[in-house]
Amino acid sequence: MNTENLDSLIEYPCDFPLKVFGKQQPGFAQAVLAVVMQHDPDFNADKIEMRASKTAKYISLTCNIRATSRQQLDALYQTLCDHPMVTMVM
Repeated sequence: MNTENLDSLIEYPCDFPLKVFGKQQPGFAQAVLAVVMQHDPDFNADKIEMRASKTAKYISLTCNIRATSRQQLDALYQTLCDHPMVTMVM
């Protein structure tokens, strides 16, 4: 058994939904897509789900990535959280 799986409740590889929030602004979706593609080169951009807040001030993007390891997910989360256009990642 892979020791990585002992520390995680997630079995890799798997499909994993990420929800990324930010202010409604030009280039937000493209910026998030660029970060996701760095960590999951096979990500299908057509599968991004976009939803605006009630006031349309914020937008959420749901990206279903193919997670291959905890390291990959941790790096992706960190890169997204460090991005100046991103408010929150779940």
